[in-house]
Amino acid sequence: MRMLVVYCHPCPESFTAAVRDRALAALAAAGHETRLIDLHGEGFNPVMDAQERRDYHTQGLNEAPVAAHLDALRWAEGLLFVYPTWWYGLPAMLKGWLDRVWVPHATFTMPSGGKPIGRVLTQIRFIGAVSTLGSPWWWWRLVMAEPGRRTLLRGLRPLVNPRCRTLWLALHQMDTAGDAERRAFLDKVEARLKALR
Repeated sequence: MRMLVVYCHPCPESFTAAVRDRALAALAAAGHETRLIDLHGEGFNPVMDAQERRDYHTQGLNEAPVAAHLDALRWAEGLLFVYPTWWYGLPAMLKGWLDRVWVPHATFTMPSGGKPIGRVLTQIRFIGAVSTLGSPWWWWRLVMAEPGRRTLLRGLRPLVNPRCRTLWLALHQMDTAGDAERRAFLDKVEARLKALR
């Protein structure tokens, strides 16, 4: 499978960087072809400017500012997001990537004539997310209702292949996790991604 890994963390020494490296190695070991988008590394601008917003619904014009990212999405058969959960959701950089790159016509069709939003990227048949969270799982799930997970796995799924599989892996209470817990999580990420077909 052609796997596009979208990575978002500003610190190269972060645990999230270790997760990224383990994920890329596991995907390669399983025979997947990988590409990496490192949002901070490339200095991606997450802010949609006024002209981009004006052109948002105009086919072609809306693609021009993010053409390379759209090419990567069109290449991909699977997406894997690797990022920290901050304030229960996506970091601003990653949210801005969704805002700017997932544009009408290129990644979905707008609802019209009683028809719902339409699928465009139907070659994508897998969406996964690996994240770290400061909160305990019960707080994030029962009180906050899993906002980041819902955005990526439920929000994007109607835009891709109808049989798209999803995967969510999370290390909760990251701020107090010890070395053993972190190593176990990296091993879990590796095992789950190596099993991906």
